[in-house]
Amino acid sequence: MVRSRTIAVSVKRKTGDTFDAILNCPQKMMPDATMNNDGWWSFSTPRGKARLKFKENKSLGILDHMFIDAEAVWNNSMRVISRGDESEIIITLIKPRELTDEQFNERMVEIEQTLGNMKKIIELDA
Repeated sequence: MVRSRTIAVSVKRKTGDTFDAILNCPQKMMPDATMNNDGWWSFSTPRGKARLKFKENKSLGILDHMFIDAEAVWNNSMRVISRGDESEIIITLIKPRELTDEQFNERMVEIEQTLGNMKKIIELDA
């Protein structure tokens, strides 16, 4: 059975600003983050080296992305939705086959913390 989890975060910034800020978050969240010529971000995580690439469409609020680390490959759907002067970030994560249910649950806690940190960075950049 496929497991998934959807997480939503409210941000006190307009949608376009939130969208742009998310694209720049890797370098603000991971000190060693660098973007390669092919659009992949590379950086270190507690589990070793990782890579991240966005497949974005700003006019539709799409920030889907692929995240690859030593444990798994994640294909994540992410949307930025307007709420007037604020935005809602919604991400759906599907459990990679490589992870156990326990590992997936642990990653969800970590991802919620990461999204909380991202929210702070986005709102501070206003």
